[in-house]
Amino acid sequence: MTQLPYLLLLLSTVLALLSVLQEKGYSVRISQKPYDTYIYIDNFMFGRHVEKQHLINFLLENNIAGPPPVLPIIGGRGVGKRTLVTHVCNDERVSSQFNFILHINGANVGQITENGNLSARTLVIVEFFSDVDDNDWKTFYSHVTNLSRENKVIILTKIEKLERFGTVKPMTLNRLVYEEYRYLFKTLAFGSTNPVDHPQLIPIVEEFAELLEGRLIPANILADVLRKNLNVHFWLCKLRQVQITAKKNMTMSGTHPHKLFDQGHPAHFTGYVLSPPTIITPNVPQNDLPQLRFGDLLTGHIFPPKGDFKLISWESRILPYTSFVHTARFCLSLSQDQPESPLSGRKHRRPFS
Repeated sequence: MTQLPYLLLLLSTVLALLSVLQEKGYSVRISQKPYDTYIYIDNFMFGRHVEKQHLINFLLENNIAGPPPVLPIIGGRGVGKRTLVTHVCNDERVSSQFNFILHINGANVGQITENGNLSARTLVIVEFFSDVDDNDWKTFYSHVTNLSRENKVIILTKIEKLERFGTVKPMTLNRLVYEEYRYLFKTLAFGSTNPVDHPQLIPIVEEFAELLEGRLIPANILADVLRKNLNVHFWLCKLRQVQITAKKNMTMSGTHPHKLFDQGHPAHFTGYVLSPPTIITPNVPQNDLPQLRFGDLLTGHIFPPKGDFKLISWESRILPYTSFVHTARFCLSLSQDQPESPLSGRKHRRPFS
């Protein structure tokens, strides 16, 4: 019975979204798997109802006479561009529309000429992490066009000027508004536990939501740690760590650490200096630095090495299984401000190896 108000709220939200989509002229199909329609928690698709329907319509639309259409999807780091496209491609209507779905790193667009699959109807998804020369793009696009005019291209990038390669209006993904983000973080942090059973933790969720500024990857990292220990003192300790991190970076650089990463600058995290994350794919050769996951660092049960190491902040569960990896260095002077907690298990921490 305690779940009934949540179910009624969820139903009213879905009906309202369907009404908006229909008013915008979209053809809406009710999925037999209702959760597949509007929410992904583990893979970070939350909301994006209108964007998902727009992308589906683009992919299902028959190509008019002319070269293959190109849709740029523009959005900042970690807003869910790849996740949106992946879940749309998993839609049976889309997967049956194309013989092949090809993922390409923008740095390797020249290799498209070596792929013979494009003679069949193919969806080409190109992810750019830096700008690309116009001539390189023209060569790539000409090859895609010559092989099959039924092909379609999606560009994923945070670089707005790459909109120039689009043949249709670009799609822009912004961060979730505060109310959506707070709801997402609460859902991630509590998991299957009813928040009503832990009323002291609910205000802490709101403070986390304000500090994290709508960032999805930090939300997932912190929520995974919090979900395993629904203790108010433990949550307050983690909140204090985030507050100290934000304050230290604001004092030293005048900028929130997330914005420092977006600008390509290092940031401080308690006792560590972190480089901006590098996006790594499974087939990229790795150096010999030791690895540590961000969640393990947050729990305080592992000693990091007193030198450079790789800090994995996020490992994607969907193709192409990329990871966000920082280079981290322990800094003794910064570690003096790290908060202590009787629940952190400091006496039982084991060395990192």
